[in-house]
Amino acid sequence: MGRMKLAILAFAVVTLSACSPKGKTDLERLGLPVAGSDRSQPMWELWLGGWIAVLVVFVLVFGLIVYAMIRYRRRSDDEVPVQIRYNLPIEALYTFAPVIIVAVFFFHTVTSQNEMLEKVKNPDHTVEVVGSKWQWGFNYLEESAVAGDSVFEQGTPEDPTELWLPVDESVRFDLKSPDVIHSFWVPEFYFKLDVVPGRVNSFDMTPTREGVFTGRCAELCGLYHSRMIFKVHVVSRAEYDAHLNELKDAGDIGRPVGAKEADTIAGLNEDGEEG
Repeated sequence: MGRMKLAILAFAVVTLSACSPKGKTDLERLGLPVAGSDRSQPMWELWLGGWIAVLVVFVLVFGLIVYAMIRYRRRSDDEVPVQIRYNLPIEALYTFAPVIIVAVFFFHTVTSQNEMLEKVKNPDHTVEVVGSKWQWGFNYLEESAVAGDSVFEQGTPEDPTELWLPVDESVRFDLKSPDVIHSFWVPEFYFKLDVVPGRVNSFDMTPTREGVFTGRCAELCGLYHSRMIFKVHVVSRAEYDAHLNELKDAGDIGRPVGAKEADTIAGLNEDGEEG
């Protein structure tokens, strides 16, 4: 039985070691989408480690269950097995083993989080993300591509907006909300971050492959939460600049009203008092 469990465990570890965030199938990626940012690797390593830990626990527990079924199955003499009570070593194991498992998970979670939130010294671009009820607004604080002007695009629940990013260039996202808590999430980036009223959360990230992805709100934010979606276009720098100039030609210059409202919490004035 022990050799069988070790064989199964070894097979599982070898199989998982062949997985990759850029694998061609869902199985190779363990259910995750194809990675699309430079911050994907820490999350992938945490995800893979979680699968390995789950398999280890599964093999151990399932093996003990099967062992108990065989070793202590009812026999013809109907003799009741010896009952174990107040066994201090076993009770200590039941207590400390889960604590150790949680501590290891906590350590690797914090390590991955720190790697993913590490800031770029001088990001190539800055995008201000405004999440409100119930739409997204993206303010491109970009001066070089549009002759000194920042531009924006904003959608509605009926007509979701789009976000355009240049591939292989770093972007700083500043997240704001004027009303309720949202969560900015693009699954291909393996990252999400809350958008909290009265607070600016930010993170840096570099898209690493071109494509069109679907972003969404990962926080239950109210009536039209299901419509808090947006398309993400990761394109070449030339296409990115062309899109910003299209926004300028359309008159979407400066910042939308939502960006100003996002600097204060709904129901409070600029001094933080009820108004």
